[in-house]
Amino acid sequence: MAILALCFFFFCLLNAFSCAIAANDCDACLHQSNATYFRSASPISSGACGYGYLAKSLYEGYTAAGIPTLFKDGVGCGTCFHVRCKDKELCRRRGTKVVLTDKHGSDFGTDLVLSDRAFISMAYKDKARDILDRRNIDIEYKRIPCEYTNQNLSIRIEASSKKPDSLAVAFLYQGGKTEIGAVSVFDQFGRSRTMVRIYGPVWDMSPVPEGPLSFRLLVPLGFDGSMVNSKKDLPADWKVGEIYDLGVQMNGITDYRDGCGTC
Repeated sequence: MAILALCFFFFCLLNAFSCAIAANDCDACLHQSNATYFRSASPISSGACGYGYLAKSLYEGYTAAGIPTLFKDGVGCGTCFHVRCKDKELCRRRGTKVVLTDKHGSDFGTDLVLSDRAFISMAYKDKARDILDRRNIDIEYKRIPCEYTNQNLSIRIEASSKKPDSLAVAFLYQGGKTEIGAVSVFDQFGRSRTMVRIYGPVWDMSPVPEGPLSFRLLVPLGFDGSMVNSKKDLPADWKVGEIYDLGVQMNGITDYRDGCGTC
């Protein structure tokens, strides 16, 4: 009975994803806007996505804060973008790639606030000081697949976790161009429990089943959804603050039905 209930739950979510993909066609668009940069490292490590100190190492420090339509109430955490400066005298055409780790208020048409490292990388080598002095530049940007070639999807055990009352995990190194829509946890006997998104990449469940745990994620892929199953279990002796490799990479790309749509 529990298995049937879980299947029904995921079936409903698949239908919801079908609508969400159609409503989210702006992810396929090339956007015109402005960008600025963080003048210190502290906002990066205290970003709204809750990555903490890990934010500085994600994508080798090429990070960004996005406006609410990119942040998506935290669902957009960990998504990647290609950003290109439009000043031909100041910047190289190749642009830069960033991962979203924070939320930014929509001020003066500035959609993205980049780390200084990402901001400088758009300029010619001898123009680094010039682009920093400019502070705000015209850009175009588009969502792209995230690439973590040498890292599998992983989870970090959050500080609020406490056996056997609660388990909170942050998903890290989520590749591809998709989002996590639902998470189920299976115990050693195959019994399942669903997790709830707390914020950004952090999901929680209570109480916590005993023994090793495996994860099943629902992600939009193609026109509907797809399941991603962990290949490595979370060990029974998990510890707060530790990062655990789930043994699988997420490389899926959402297929938008209507192309760019109206953004």
